[in-house]
Amino acid sequence: MNVQQPYRIKSIKEYHKILGIGAPEHPMISVIDLTDITPYKSKDSVKVIFDFYIISLKKVDSGDVQYGYGQQKYDFDNGILFFIAPNQVFSFKADEDFKSSGSMLLIHPDFLWGSALAKTIKKYEFFNYAVNEALFVSEKEELVLNSFIKNIEQEYHSHIDKFSEAIIISQIESFLNYSDRFYMRQFLTRKISGNQILDKLEKILDDYFADDNIINKGLPSVQYVAGLLNCSPNYLSGVLKTFTGQNTQQHIHEKIIEKAKEKLSTTTLTIGEIAFELGFEYPQSFSKLFKSKTNLSPGEFRTFFN
Repeated sequence: MNVQQPYRIKSIKEYHKILGIGAPEHPMISVIDLTDITPYKSKDSVKVIFDFYIISLKKVDSGDVQYGYGQQKYDFDNGILFFIAPNQVFSFKADEDFKSSGSMLLIHPDFLWGSALAKTIKKYEFFNYAVNEALFVSEKEELVLNSFIKNIEQEYHSHIDKFSEAIIISQIESFLNYSDRFYMRQFLTRKISGNQILDKLEKILDDYFADDNIINKGLPSVQYVAGLLNCSPNYLSGVLKTFTGQNTQQHIHEKIIEKAKEKLSTTTLTIGEIAFELGFEYPQSFSKLFKSKTNLSPGEFRTFFN
């Protein structure tokens, strides 16, 4: 079986050339109007790795396009915003009728070098969301985001001076902060979906800890849970934090403590036996987690309860 190796695009200039447009005015930042390019169309999925950030705010005017994990189709009638970080594998395919409009903002990491954003950009978890977890923006939100893109484009089109880089970076940071705000709105407006995720998460964890083979399986990981819920770990944590104030790992720990209390209060199993039944490799790790969450050791809890 032949597995297609992702094609790596190392520079913004190289990407411009692949898209059939002129060289970028600035080697490390560029805004591309999607109506100026002829989209790549293929029946087969294409995998690409970029060495730079891509922020895409687009609509599909006609045809179908499939992106990312599971190659799912998306409705782009209202603007959709998604983010690609360097070294991520991005896959897509489009049919013959595919046409899109909107903009792509390309940012090479070297452009941010020495700025505060070079470090803080990693806090924006949506760079690690799957494309099917993209942000669906309203018309008003799209206007706000497009204003930042236009400001960035105008700034590097004009005479570059000692203020240009700082101004552009501040516009990028504002764009990301507004995106964060709009994602929070999406989590809240899709409350039914969020509640369904919570219900499914509870069932997944209950089933996991009820499995007799848990000793061999070990503790459930965030990646394992997210995979069963068909979403990326970062997106799942974002949804959970919006509704409960806790991320996925904290929910897993909460379930572990719940099951531990149940076993400590209703069985005569030793602390070590309980630890192994909950998937811990070492009883000390279980005791440490239990005390950090309850301020009591497992033994103290059992004594106090009885």
